[in-house]
Amino acid sequence: MTEDNDTFTLGGRTFTSRFILGSGKYSLSLVRAAVEHAGAQIVTLSVRRANTNERENILDCIPKGVTLLPNTSGARDAKEAVRIARLARELGCGDFVKIEIMRDAKYLLPDNQETIRATEMLAAEGFTVLPYMYPDLNVARDLVKAGAAAVMPLGAPIGSNKGLATADFIQILIDEIELPIIVDAGIGAPSQACRAMEMGAAAIMANTALATSGDVPRMARAFRLAIEAGREAYRAGLGRVLARGGSASDPLTGFLR
Repeated sequence: MTEDNDTFTLGGRTFTSRFILGSGKYSLSLVRAAVEHAGAQIVTLSVRRANTNERENILDCIPKGVTLLPNTSGARDAKEAVRIARLARELGCGDFVKIEIMRDAKYLLPDNQETIRATEMLAAEGFTVLPYMYPDLNVARDLVKAGAAAVMPLGAPIGSNKGLATADFIQILIDEIELPIIVDAGIGAPSQACRAMEMGAAAIMANTALATSGDVPRMARAFRLAIEAGREAYRAGLGRVLARGGSASDPLTGFLR
């Protein structure tokens, strides 16, 4: 197999790994192992875990060279999200930020309109903004106009491990939006991550699927391999799907003379 340079870019930085790892549900002792087995170059973190007086700090567990992606978890409107993003930057987490704004405490669905507002405000301040959103084409277009660096639609409700419940709507975004589409939330198995990559997603973010598995480092590796396989399949071009009937894998005529 020939080597090539299959990368994607966010905020002027180039990445070869398409697995973005969430760290919100791990014990700190597992964070480094999960990052290493995932081959992740971007890791999300809660500002609350970085802003602590405890002896152990999550920032000490993430290997050097990994891009930090603080999230605004807990924000209920754009104003709160902007405040958390600014705090993350002051704590040394850099200019990347994942916008999470949720007023709905039961289903934890993102507030798309407040997300657009926060994206516009933070992009104007020089942040590289990755907004978590419910997949809607018009909202995605507004996020592009607001200055988002990527669009992160949910596959299913956050933490549910239900997979690609919104697959049809994610496909629309992949087909119509020029920015990278990073599938976030709900991915519960490597096979689901592979399917999203086969659809043409730029990257996958996973957290709960790893954190609730029996062996976090091994599951991280399984996700990495599945994402790589899905990406290769997308680039190769998937084979046709017949509407009905079958087709012989080898010709039935033309060989015997």
